[in-house]
Amino acid sequence: MTTPANPFDTLQTFAANGASHRFYSLPALEAAGAGRISRLPVSIRLVLESLLRNCDGKRVTEQAIRELAGWSAKAPRTEEIPFVVARIVLQDFTGVPLLVDLAAMRAAVARLGKNPKIIEPLVPVDLVVDHSVQVDFAGTPEAYARNLDMEFKRNRERYQFLKWGMQAFDTFKVVPPGIGIVHQVNLEYLAKGVLADSANDIYYPDTLVGTDSHTTMINGLGIVGWGVGGIEAEAGMLGQPVYFLTPDVVGVHLTGALREGVTATDLALTITQMLRKAKVVGKFVEFYGPGAAALPVVDRATIANMAPEYGATMGFFPIDAECANYLRATGRDEKQIALYEAYYRAQNLWGIPQRGDIDYSTDLELDLASVVPSVAGPKRPQDRIELPKLKEEFAAVFSKPVAEGGFGKSAEELKDKNVEVRSQESEVGGALSRQTDSAKPEGSSPGSSTLRHGSVLIAAITSCTNTSNPSVMLAAGLLAKKAVERGLKPHPAVKASLAPGSRVVSDYLAKAGLQTYLDQLGFDLVGYGCTTCIGNSGPLDARIEDAVVKNDLVAASVLSGNRNFEARVHQNIKANFLMSPPLVVAFALAGRVDIDMGSEPIATDAAGKPVYLRDLWPTLQEIRDQMQTALKPEVFRKLYTDFAAQNPKWNEIPATAGDAYSFDESSTYIQEPPFFAGFSLEPGTISEIHGARPLGIFGDSVTTDHISPAGAIKKTSPAGKYLLDHGVAWEDFNSYGSRRGNDRIMTRGTFANVRIKNLMLGGEEGGNTLYSKTPAGAPEKMSIYDAAMKYAADKTPLIVIAGQEYGTGSSRDWAAKGTNLLGVKVVVAQSFERIHRSNLVGMGVLPLQFKEGVTAQTLKLDGSETYDVLGLDGGIKPQQDLTLRITRKDGAVENVPVRCRIDTPIEIEYYQHGGILPYVLRQIVGQN
Repeated sequence: MTTPANPFDTLQTFAANGASHRFYSLPALEAAGAGRISRLPVSIRLVLESLLRNCDGKRVTEQAIRELAGWSAKAPRTEEIPFVVARIVLQDFTGVPLLVDLAAMRAAVARLGKNPKIIEPLVPVDLVVDHSVQVDFAGTPEAYARNLDMEFKRNRERYQFLKWGMQAFDTFKVVPPGIGIVHQVNLEYLAKGVLADSANDIYYPDTLVGTDSHTTMINGLGIVGWGVGGIEAEAGMLGQPVYFLTPDVVGVHLTGALREGVTATDLALTITQMLRKAKVVGKFVEFYGPGAAALPVVDRATIANMAPEYGATMGFFPIDAECANYLRATGRDEKQIALYEAYYRAQNLWGIPQRGDIDYSTDLELDLASVVPSVAGPKRPQDRIELPKLKEEFAAVFSKPVAEGGFGKSAEELKDKNVEVRSQESEVGGALSRQTDSAKPEGSSPGSSTLRHGSVLIAAITSCTNTSNPSVMLAAGLLAKKAVERGLKPHPAVKASLAPGSRVVSDYLAKAGLQTYLDQLGFDLVGYGCTTCIGNSGPLDARIEDAVVKNDLVAASVLSGNRNFEARVHQNIKANFLMSPPLVVAFALAGRVDIDMGSEPIATDAAGKPVYLRDLWPTLQEIRDQMQTALKPEVFRKLYTDFAAQNPKWNEIPATAGDAYSFDESSTYIQEPPFFAGFSLEPGTISEIHGARPLGIFGDSVTTDHISPAGAIKKTSPAGKYLLDHGVAWEDFNSYGSRRGNDRIMTRGTFANVRIKNLMLGGEEGGNTLYSKTPAGAPEKMSIYDAAMKYAADKTPLIVIAGQEYGTGSSRDWAAKGTNLLGVKVVVAQSFERIHRSNLVGMGVLPLQFKEGVTAQTLKLDGSETYDVLGLDGGIKPQQDLTLRITRKDGAVENVPVRCRIDTPIEIEYYQHGGILPYVLRQIVGQN
């Protein structure tokens, strides 16, 4: 046992399971006069414990502890917190490129003549393979097995690489395909609540960051954690703290209880809309009060999961008996649970705070009884619509101009357009393969299906947000049972799918006798993974897709997910609505979204009688009666044991041995990225940027899906042409997400989303731009990638201009990596989403922010300008003002003040080093 540091004499003991254990005591810190710790938000106190425990005078100083202990609810935020997390979770879309970067760092170290093993994660890392399964097959009993077969066939090379990582790194573990979604697996299995430094018998809170923005789901269990880009996660793995500005903490006081007919999903969508309006971006949100205390952990997790959608760093629920109940119900060890409760009681952190207990920066109020059934869409998760108003809201957005977020169609077209699609048995189960007389929509001829604007083509029970919650999953099964008993069938054009977040869901749906009814409506199991929510919805029936494209139909998807950004679910489905699992089933039966489910029948039954939603909706008592089958500890213990033995396909994947990875030049999945080409131990210098040309001018709410799509690769895109040139058949393209280990494809895919609108081309959709060899030259339209390569050949730096909320969405490191590799040196936006701004700095790209009221439109920018960034020479300070000099085509010059969004001192160092990875690599090599 070593002698650990003891700042402020806080190393104390607590008793659990008949023994005494050590911990760093927050009450002792308060007794030492460091501040009113007991008045701090619970989330701040848990971060403070990490500072206490990791205080070494270098990474974490006593001054940093004093500053955070003295957190003031209303103070300006200037201090930087060096937060050392206990562990890291990854999903495979972000985990594979992270592992590629670690392999590249080992290769760079080997070239320097050093031992590659000096690159090694210093905290436990768990990667869950959950993003790779695609819904190629649906609506058949064989769908799960066939999709899994396809997944292993497509991703064999990636999985071989992951197996190399498992043997090469001591602290790197993989949960193989077919087990569940990372956030649900984290909640049900990986999370321990309290962890131990067994060498010193010191216990401490379970904390983490994850390379998926929905890592926040774990906040529902009272665990501090949030999403970061893969770039930042790598630094955390290699011993760097996660640095962030001391946050404001928004308290949300919950009272009351949900009414009959209202789900946890409705509550999550209501909170998402409410908190987006409250502008909580970059802040901690902490839920408290009697309403919070009454919510079970699964409901808390549903709300916490959507923190990225409301923009917060976290959506945190404190620790209480409900957390212990959840740990017990999911099979955790009783001694661990006893230790868990004893630890948090000793820290004075047990129990949900009530009004007046805590000082919050802002206080908001929500009565749970005010929540009503809701959906969100058609393009953003914060755009909540009360369920009975969906019909009129869809009509309004249908006719609204595209520039205002609408579809720009005439109202008459919504009423009049009907397209008939001939049906036949389909190889891909689901749409058009369950045609029966009772399912035929009114007005269709035999052997056909009628499509129109608003037709539901995808109905997916999917995603971590809701499939972790037995109450809404059982509700979906109960609604399906009632529908089947009334003789209802889904609309024949609907591709239905069920993708639970873990195998536990399948177990309780089967034991409750409900899976058979879901199967009869086409909601057969398709896989355990994100599927539709990440964009892996798979193909539509070719005849349906052809009809949608040729007739420019505004077709719809309905999904129980958290993301509905343009082109995310499916490239040719324009309207996407988030909703609870039972509503997904209901809309599959209705076959359209332009319906008032409060007053219009969903369908007619076998006897010709109208069936309304109220006829099918399960009562709270019916759901409670089924809940006893849902959380059985022995089921969790069985299903979360010995993954390899339960996954023979994973065992068949060969593993490469060795400390350094042997990159294969012919691979189209895994390539050594160029981030360390010509690596030097000397950092660069910060200097002004001159003569930059615009690569794109974008509007508001450009997401990381727009910047770096995760879904299908088009044949005609630069990435598609690259794959064809390398002998990859179109049916083997796989997705952008699956190919994130190959920079050649991902750079070509940057800004390649079919729905991104470049204002340099008048807002035309698609990843194109105007290239001019000289400012005065004739502009030439071409792909953004091709233009970037032409500018690179001339050594011309590039700039991107954007509106509000640039980089909203997933914590997608390739949105920043691709931006860097295209040659973009500067991004100027009206505002940035938190993770993407951090990722840009982490890749050595300078984020600048327009002053209030200044936009590309007020400046009348059209892409013919050149740009200089002045004020960088001689170093910069966090958030200082700089000058953006705009030289127009006619020679006129305008100087525009902008704020540098390098927010913290450590970020200045990252930027000077050309990014966080070169910085960390120089630190490690220097120490060895």
